[in-house]
Amino acid sequence: MATVSRILNDLTGYSEGTRQRVEKVMKDLDYSPNAIARGLANKQTSTIGVLLPSVSSRFAAKLLQGIETASHSLKHSVIVCNTHSNGERTMEYLQVLKEKRIEGLIFISEWLKDEYVEVIKKMGAPVVLVSTMSPKYRFPYVKVDDKQAAYDAVCYLIKKGHRKIGLISGSRYDQIAGLPRIEGYKAALTEYGIPVKEELIAYGDFHFKSGAAGCEELFERDPDLTAFFVTSDEMAIGAISCAYRRGKRIPEDLSIIGFDDTEDAEMTVPPLTTVHQPVEDIGKIAAELLIHKRGFDESVIMPHRIVERETVGTL
Repeated sequence: MATVSRILNDLTGYSEGTRQRVEKVMKDLDYSPNAIARGLANKQTSTIGVLLPSVSSRFAAKLLQGIETASHSLKHSVIVCNTHSNGERTMEYLQVLKEKRIEGLIFISEWLKDEYVEVIKKMGAPVVLVSTMSPKYRFPYVKVDDKQAAYDAVCYLIKKGHRKIGLISGSRYDQIAGLPRIEGYKAALTEYGIPVKEELIAYGDFHFKSGAAGCEELFERDPDLTAFFVTSDEMAIGAISCAYRRGKRIPEDLSIIGFDDTEDAEMTVPPLTTVHQPVEDIGKIAAELLIHKRGFDESVIMPHRIVERETVGTL
């Protein structure tokens, strides 16, 4: 039994012939190790959990691709849990992951509530936050500077000659990607002496339909707007669709800049100018931080940049 165990765990202390005989018997019996039993025995499951609000968006797909790539290279498996848009399943899935004895947790794009932290602490596993952060709890995070990125996007529009700029944002109550990007938008306008008007801000949920609805809403309030800053590529595509239905040419009549630089941004007609954040790399770094357990004080602010395509014109 000891020799077989050493071979299964890739340890030393046996001959090549013995290894081949054991592997032949395993093949003949169609035997595979029981990961659950092994995890209970050595208290290591080599599994991490991922909590995120949506698994269907391009952003989520890229992020998960990065997490999976890094985890696989470090011989870990991943359990993905969709907490839904308002986090209504978060507590339920935290309990499930606790029972699965995960070795770490990646917590994505949701505000870290006290009730979540209570369960996380009981897990006794390291946590890395992605596209979110917590001033109250000192968990490491990996994200871009959302306020600065939004500021840069609006400054880009202003430097192109635009002064009547609408904002299609996530929820004003979203402290992760909503409020910081709204603050960046307002800071850029103020910097250039452009009045901030609350009526030129429409709120959505980062998805296509809310982008189209936000575009309609803003044009009803001010038909003379020349540019939109839209805080996700998916919403920006919704705004492009709305502009098309209204007979507005892009970028001749209306300029639009998005946020994320997903594959969708390259596939729109015309291709979308947007703020690039390295989504796949964010996922990779988060998984590496978690699995290597580098410590609870190490956080990473990832770089962003404007990717110029064809949806922003110069006045």
